Amino acid sequence: MRLTEITYSDATPVEGYGPGFFRIGGQIHKGAVLTGPSGTKPWGGYQDSAALVALAGRVDVLFVGTGAEIAHIPKTLRAEIEDAGMGVEVMNSPSACRTYNVLLSEGRRVALALLPV
Repeated sequence: MRLTEITYSDATPVEGYGPGFFRIGGQIHKGAVLTGPSGTKPWGGYQDSAALVALAGRVDVLFVGTGAEIAHIPKTLRAEIEDAGMGVEVMNSPSACRTYNVLLSEGRRVALALLPV
């Protein structure tokens, strides 16, 4: 028996990241990425609010990774996400990956939008 074995529900954890890429589900994704219960796909960054709002009803909290450093997201983007009924937590991308993985392992309804480091 492995004590570190974790079972994930309907989403895939982030396995790694590096300059300009993220490894999710054994696949390398270059650039900004969105991952959650509907799978992993490229994300258009802060201008692509429609992809984030589309998660409403399936996700309680959206983590936004702002790259290597923490930064504020545009106020209009935050308002759109919150108006859709989701909480939004902003942090640097490495912290967002770790937090997403922990909450995902607990069976929480979370998604992750990441800008590359």
